[in-house]
Amino acid sequence: MAGQMNYGFQTPRGIAGSLYDLAPYEIVSRLNGEVTPGVMLFGMGAVIGDVPGVNVMVPETDATAAEFEGVIMTGFTNQMNMAGDVNIYPQQTVGILRWGNAWVRIPDDVAPDYGEDVFLIITGSDAGKFTNDSAAGISINARFIDKPGTGSIAPIQIFNQKNA
Repeated sequence: MAGQMNYGFQTPRGIAGSLYDLAPYEIVSRLNGEVTPGVMLFGMGAVIGDVPGVNVMVPETDATAAEFEGVIMTGFTNQMNMAGDVNIYPQQTVGILRWGNAWVRIPDDVAPDYGEDVFLIITGSDAGKFTNDSAAGISINARFIDKPGTGSIAPIQIFNQKNA
């Protein structure tokens, strides 16, 4: 009979869509403008939706830096469904970090360094994630502030955006 031999007591380093630290920040409320559950995820970047100031969407190929609203934040109030997924449903209210420090989603192959510029990916399956590769996305007014955490996340510091 086999038994568990290793016990992991270390908590993960960061959670996508959570605050990185207790530095000042601004979070505003918006509605999820996507029509399919599971498209919008905590820790992704969001752009202005079809009703500016009311809803947000996951960025698409034609998104611009001026349309960047902020990072989709978790309020730790969503529950898992029967499949084990935590979804943001259409028209659900979400918190959007306009400026401050947060854990964001990055592609698996991205390993940013402290101080590197942040770019929002607007194409492909990684749309809405952040990178340090200027050729892969649009420049936002932010920088990476630490090494990646547990999983495909990293902390960024977002400064006031042009549309703020």
